[in-house]
Amino acid sequence: MNNRLHLRLEQLEQATTRMLNSVAELGDKAYQSPGANTWSAAQVVQHLVISETAIGQYLEKKLLQEEGHQKAGIGTFLKSKLLRLALRLPFTRFKAPTYLANLMPATAPPISELRAEWEAVRRRLERLLNEFPGKLVNHAIFKHPRSGMLTINQTLDFMLDHILHHQQQIERIKKAVS
Repeated sequence: MNNRLHLRLEQLEQATTRMLNSVAELGDKAYQSPGANTWSAAQVVQHLVISETAIGQYLEKKLLQEEGHQKAGIGTFLKSKLLRLALRLPFTRFKAPTYLANLMPATAPPISELRAEWEAVRRRLERLLNEFPGKLVNHAIFKHPRSGMLTINQTLDFMLDHILHHQQQIERIKKAVS
């Protein structure tokens, strides 16, 4: 794994640990929704696990393709930066893509199960990154539902920003249910 990918993976790990610890602090209130049609803290974690699972599966599928990977250009760079900015603004909210929302069960499993599942998903991502072909680092490899194609580094940046975006949501939920 190249150094930049390793650094991004470490940042993902740290953000994930902070989020899981924050949700665990809620105890049983982690399953309490702060209002109508809003997720509980446990459901937010479940969404992130489902999202990272889908990203990993997409990357694995794309890496099986020998050809057809476009080199990323300035448009990819700009769209990635806009996505990062949007995710970091505290007042922005996004609806989960329909295909991910459809994967969400009505109730979330225990946090310990979510933690174990997320760990397994992350180890799978780590293996993928360890084997990631150097020749594809600057190629568009992941299609984000809103910003389009991203490089592997931009994909990892998105994953980190996605967690940080939802960490803000967890903080709002904690205030509402405490």
